Amino acid sequence: MSNEETSRLPEGAMSTEVRNHANLIWSIAELLRGDYKQADYGKVILPLVVMRRLDQMMEPTRDAVIERAAQLEAAGVENLELALRSVANLDVFNRHRLRFHQLLDDPGNIADLLRSYIDGYSALARQVVDKFEFDGQIDRLKGANLLYKVIGRVCEVDLHPDRVSNADMGAIFEELIRRFAEASNETAGEHYTPREVVRLMVNLLLDGDDDVLRQPGVRRRVFDCACGTGGMLSELEEQIHRYNPTADVLLYGQELNPESYAICLADMLIKGQDATHIVHGNSLSEDGHRGERFHYAIANPPFGVDWSKVEEAVREEHEVKGFDGRFGPGLPRKSDGQLLFLLHLVSKMRAPEDGGGRIAIVHNGSPLFTGAAGSGESEIRRYLLENDLLEAIVALPEQLFYNTGIASYVWLISNRKAPEREGIVQLIDARSMWAKMRKSLGEKRRFLTDEHIAEITRLHGALEEGEHVKLVSVEQFGYRTIAVERPLRARWVLDSAAWSPLPEDKAFAKLPDEHREVVARAMTGLVDGQVAGGEDALKKLVKEALIDEGMAKPPAPLVKALVARCMVRDPEADPVLDGKGRVVADPDLRDSENVPLTDDVHDYLEREVLPHSDDAWTPDPDGKVGYEIPFTRLFYRYTPPRPSEEIKAELREREARIRQLLEEVLV
Repeated sequence: MSNEETSRLPEGAMSTEVRNHANLIWSIAELLRGDYKQADYGKVILPLVVMRRLDQMMEPTRDAVIERAAQLEAAGVENLELALRSVANLDVFNRHRLRFHQLLDDPGNIADLLRSYIDGYSALARQVVDKFEFDGQIDRLKGANLLYKVIGRVCEVDLHPDRVSNADMGAIFEELIRRFAEASNETAGEHYTPREVVRLMVNLLLDGDDDVLRQPGVRRRVFDCACGTGGMLSELEEQIHRYNPTADVLLYGQELNPESYAICLADMLIKGQDATHIVHGNSLSEDGHRGERFHYAIANPPFGVDWSKVEEAVREEHEVKGFDGRFGPGLPRKSDGQLLFLLHLVSKMRAPEDGGGRIAIVHNGSPLFTGAAGSGESEIRRYLLENDLLEAIVALPEQLFYNTGIASYVWLISNRKAPEREGIVQLIDARSMWAKMRKSLGEKRRFLTDEHIAEITRLHGALEEGEHVKLVSVEQFGYRTIAVERPLRARWVLDSAAWSPLPEDKAFAKLPDEHREVVARAMTGLVDGQVAGGEDALKKLVKEALIDEGMAKPPAPLVKALVARCMVRDPEADPVLDGKGRVVADPDLRDSENVPLTDDVHDYLEREVLPHSDDAWTPDPDGKVGYEIPFTRLFYRYTPPRPSEEIKAELREREARIRQLLEEVLV
């Protein structure tokens, strides 16, 4: 793949009309230049665009809503929400007497009128404005003498549903979100995934489902547990509609960041989706879609984020509910909660008997290998692999994301694998497939072209081994960590110098003062030299010395500590035996080995360990089972070093060139 240089990201099939509307709205932001940082333009423009679209959407029933609201208020009814939704035939309504464009009729009071207009919104629409903290923007715009000008320009944009369809309005809003996000290098990566990465994830998620999605009356439920501004949900909906324009696509999401949640909520409202499916809160501690199941799930959760704040709720669910909850397989280390989001999504897949589900999620490299056998991370990988849920992993190029340049991977999870995929995991190495951007956006210096996306999708569908693809059986990722012991070989030598560190020993420190004096006298009375009979003989000797000095019952820990001072390791000595005649293991020589699950433990020891340490053994051949995915190692290609003569010739050539340059300078 060539890494050609280009100046723009792929935009997909955006229509001229959509682009013109987006350009017109984008130009309004120029009014804010100087009074606002570029990163804050979206906080003003996006809420006002939502208000303009909703105002024109609500027009057919607006008078009926105002009239009914007046009747209900006169009757003393306080909760008007359900009744007015019914009248509006929408999830949103506004019972204020003025339309949005009529705010311009009274320039001197436009700030107060705008606040009153916002108060007339239904609960969902109010959430959009409140989460944007737009009330503060009203004062800021008024103080800069911009409020009237900006609203006036927004009202010039015709967003009536008769002229701008829900699909086109969604595309316009998505384009604005993308532009505002990319205009802010400092915050884009926190809540926005590059569009081309989203397109790739959606392609992979839907790959192979063409025939099913084209069926008449098809309905698909889609979920994103860290939905940000809703870009992944929108792209998934759009691509499903490319297969089948009449498909019923229901979008669900949850987002923690208030502003991102507001944008996503607004996007759902203006596209005619059920905005109540978008929930504000932390997915890990507050499951906003408890009991729901989905055909597709997609997410780009935060990398390496500490989950200590939600530890109590997560750990309680893990311990109390086990596999009946979301986190039964295990808990990762608190410094990185990526795999918790993955488990959350796995719990949301439709059951195989109901058609099953698939997941596309972005991770950094950590979830591939972090954690030894028995750790939370390893147990989560074990659960995925032993239940044959991991379909594929795609390694992406570095420098694709706005806030990190590190390597990232798309994991595909499925509980409805095709028969030819059962028992294997497809690894796709796409790290070399990228194009260079002329202008960096934060850490983003590269992107995927349409050709790259098509090629990666083709590789996934082809399911054939090659330069960029490995097909690995599930068992090959597993291993057993076994302890490897070697015998303790030692002599016991009485040495008066060995007693000097005694005051630091815990067993000695616990003794009463009078007993410490007994120990000092007893040890001083022993004669230096090797003890015949080894450890047992020395124990007896020390114990008798303590009794002779007046300690009636010498504590066993004390005797053990005193004897340990006299042990001298000797590789030539015979192995030490315990009281039952068993070989004692030397803790200083203890090691561990990771034995592949596909290998017999004893055969492995014969082949890999005993040739180097013929007295080694393992006390527990079963060990601990672990799983890791050594992606980089599996795609490693050995590059032999250049011949030494070639390197020497190059060095001689460069030395000659340096001498020539020095002569020219010195002449």
